[in-house]
Amino acid sequence: MKRLAPALLAALFLILLPCAASAREVSTSAKSCVIIDECSGRVLLSHHADTPLPMASTTKVMTALLALERGNLSDPVTCGRNAFGVPGTSIYLSLGETLTLEQMLYGLMLQSGNDAAVAIAEHIGGTAEEFCRMMTARARELGCTDTVFLTPHGLPCDGHHTTAHDLALIAREAMTHETFRAIVSTRRAKIPWQGRDYDRVLNNKNRLLATYEGTTGIKTGYTRAAGRCLVFGAERDGMRIIGVVLNCPDWFGEAARLMDTAFAEYEAITLLRTGDCLRTLPVALSGGGEVSAVLAADLTCVAEKNALPAVELSLPDSMTAPVTAGQTLGEARLVWQGETLCAVPVIAGQTVPRDDFPARWERFLALWPLLAVEPSPVQ
Repeated sequence: MKRLAPALLAALFLILLPCAASAREVSTSAKSCVIIDECSGRVLLSHHADTPLPMASTTKVMTALLALERGNLSDPVTCGRNAFGVPGTSIYLSLGETLTLEQMLYGLMLQSGNDAAVAIAEHIGGTAEEFCRMMTARARELGCTDTVFLTPHGLPCDGHHTTAHDLALIAREAMTHETFRAIVSTRRAKIPWQGRDYDRVLNNKNRLLATYEGTTGIKTGYTRAAGRCLVFGAERDGMRIIGVVLNCPDWFGEAARLMDTAFAEYEAITLLRTGDCLRTLPVALSGGGEVSAVLAADLTCVAEKNALPAVELSLPDSMTAPVTAGQTLGEARLVWQGETLCAVPVIAGQTVPRDDFPARWERFLALWPLLAVEPSPVQ
């Protein structure tokens, strides 16, 4: 098992001089904005990020998330009377038309189909009203403290609101789903069109997919009441971010500027790798054995450039046998000015059996039937 050089370990535990670790307040043309680290959820840049505002069709990020969590992609979803002819953007579903849930999701996220939103809501929740209650409850579970969903599509409705930060948390959870990531990063797709001899062609309204390097999605939204709203994300040099601008006249340009700022001021750093040995612990009742305390995953985070977070370990002084390989021993954290940027389990690198007198006696008794068998006489 690889061991860390003492000098390097000491350097990693060095406590650096104080420096502000909180998110930086930025000037912006948006009424509200936020940039978060996708991996940790840490806020990097913000402006009025906790102000409740309408969010137009960015609502559909939660609609898609709940559909992926509660439905099956191959489920047939039928356009009922409530979905048929919903005003605003549409994929022009016919009354009674059926598509798979996956096809509906493409129509929802690329073309921003309001009819698809209602069809999905009724499929998952029975009614759009029940689905919206489910959306709001799920948002609460994700830590969204000021979000209320009253429609599955985001058309103007008094009381339907979120915050930039809450919406970023919802998008972060949605991006953990491979299907969601695939859909929102798709620039153009085709799905069936019932009664026609050609398919629907869906073009993603998110222009960043074509204009900004590393864009990963996610969703546009616009109503006169909400203004131009955008949830967006990008990845560069191992750093993945998610951003939100609400009521932003220059939505794509401002999103690009904010992401440029985040990538200029922050970077992804990895101080220790999966399997690195942080310490060797004595194991009592093992006959003098030891166990290696190793990282279960890379110790990596997004931090301000030129910053070196401190490594903090939470480990016992010793263990008691038996210890099983992979057993959690404690935790390693990257900490910058009192803020935990990353936490990773520390696990046992090998199995250490018990080797005291009772354990030996148990093994002896277990083997006794074999030892007691008399050898067959030689013929």
